[in-house]
Amino acid sequence: METHTILKAASASRRVFVAGALACLLGLGAAPAQANDLPKIKEDKVIRVAIDLGAPPFGTKDDTLKPIGSDVETAELLAKDLGVKLEIVPTTGANRVPFLLTNKADLVVASFSITPEREKVVAFSVPYAAIQAVVGAPKDMNISKLEDLVGKTVISTRGTTNDIAITKQALPGTNILRFDDDATSITAVSSGQGDIFATAPPLLKAINKKTPGKNMESKIVLSTAMLGIGLNKQSTELKGWVDNWVRANLKNGKLNDIYQKYHGSPLPDNVLSAGK
Repeated sequence: METHTILKAASASRRVFVAGALACLLGLGAAPAQANDLPKIKEDKVIRVAIDLGAPPFGTKDDTLKPIGSDVETAELLAKDLGVKLEIVPTTGANRVPFLLTNKADLVVASFSITPEREKVVAFSVPYAAIQAVVGAPKDMNISKLEDLVGKTVISTRGTTNDIAITKQALPGTNILRFDDDATSITAVSSGQGDIFATAPPLLKAINKKTPGKNMESKIVLSTAMLGIGLNKQSTELKGWVDNWVRANLKNGKLNDIYQKYHGSPLPDNVLSAGK
């Protein structure tokens, strides 16, 4: 459990994020791993896509343990159109950047928000979706502004955009309890370790489904972020192909159909405009 001042937390969050990502490159004097670019992927006839399967409705597993979700279906469509086999590499929010830098994945399709900090170390496609960072709590809890969080515990998933947003905006006296992945954070809220969750709206729905009567709802909107497909900066040909693929599938409506299927609402206009 940690208490943060707003200025120290904002700068510390940025330093920790960049340092953590670069540590994967520089730890023990190791050089960056050579990324697979488009010709290598076509030669191998497989594309490795990192997906967070603990972040419904972007990624999860059904009753038969089959991966499902909007990011899963997006990756399946991408692999099909590229003419290669999809290999899902399970990841968490904290591992998305390191997996690209160490060549454990060719792409990251995992509700990956485009931020200036991340763009220093990895590349992003044009946006294919969007997500809000919100503070959620039970419907009967009187929370409407950041001041209402002072003296309370807010659960957050370490390394996510939601975590960065609440860390940056929280007022002194706000306690932030971090877990390493969304699945653990959801369990923590569902089991009563905390009632306030800095997350994305779909995960509040997941909690309500898992724990009927919890009645979680969005109380405070922290930010709205564009989601991109993450790539290693070395994968320049792959990025060109992915950018064109995203634009084409925004224009033909396939990415919007996938998002609507799992999120219950269409893609925002500022995402759809990339396909026009």
